[in-house]
Amino acid sequence: MRRRDFIAGIAGSAAEWPLAARSQQPARLPTIGFLGATTPSAQSQWTVAFVQRLRELGWIEGRTVAIEYRWADGRGERYAEIAAEFIHLKVDVIVTPGGAVVAAKQATSVIPIVFAAAVDPVGDGLVASLARPGGNVTGLSIQATDTSGKRLELLREVVPGLRRLAIMGNVGYPAVVVEMGEVQAMARTLGVEVVTLEIRRAEDIATAFKALKGGADALYVVTDPLISATRVRINTLALGKRLPTIHGNREVVEAGGLMSYGPNFVNLYGHSADFVVKILRGAKPSDIPVEQPTKFDLVVNLITAQALGLEVPPTLLATADEVIE
Repeated sequence: MRRRDFIAGIAGSAAEWPLAARSQQPARLPTIGFLGATTPSAQSQWTVAFVQRLRELGWIEGRTVAIEYRWADGRGERYAEIAAEFIHLKVDVIVTPGGAVVAAKQATSVIPIVFAAAVDPVGDGLVASLARPGGNVTGLSIQATDTSGKRLELLREVVPGLRRLAIMGNVGYPAVVVEMGEVQAMARTLGVEVVTLEIRRAEDIATAFKALKGGADALYVVTDPLISATRVRINTLALGKRLPTIHGNREVVEAGGLMSYGPNFVNLYGHSADFVVKILRGAKPSDIPVEQPTKFDLVVNLITAQALGLEVPPTLLATADEVIE
């Protein structure tokens, strides 16, 4: 081979190297931004359900889809920061609880957003309607305000002498304020005196319990990310005050609460994966109707009942979906 042909061959091969290197680079996986409102431990069951449902639908984390997890630790002020980070990462879809949707919507009108559990998505302006959401947002509604009356009824079954009710909620969360107002109105029609324990931060919880002068017969806790993140602290302080509690999800009861009545959040987060997959396959959020739960679970913690010296009616136990003992 002549020297000039050899050099030309080497030069040609070298010119092809960058192309070959580029062709060997793995393709970017579709990426989900998973915004956890509380902490990894508090939402572990919900996250596992979401990932498991993705797998059942053929989307395997690390192989066919990537998931970027971020946690707000119960602090709503972190939502905007996390949403901005997802935009920088150019995620393909954002999964979030209802409380974080406003911040996510303000950050992007392009990236699809799926809420796994929103209290009142129409009333809060997250979607135009349940049937036709419009925009870049869709997901699952938990109908929390529709179940508040049922929770109060259940509490009266366990505490038949209920005369003074304490209601605790994060007043920095609009949906919580609505539910607190509804519970107050219903309680007063029943002749039950109401005292509200308003919190905005985890540091407010102990102070709120100390301010409960004159005591109460029971405590209605309005669920939100801050409550979920601090559920052990709340239940410990409630038990110290000898207060039976009612909550909106089972995870708080697993952490020592007395009872919960509401949709199953594990199922909701699992089902939110169906919405995500539809979007990854090309569907528009505006065309995917918001869904509502058809079943609500009653969970009773008999260990807590015994610690409070309460006798839970057998008829209520018979209708419970789960009894912790």
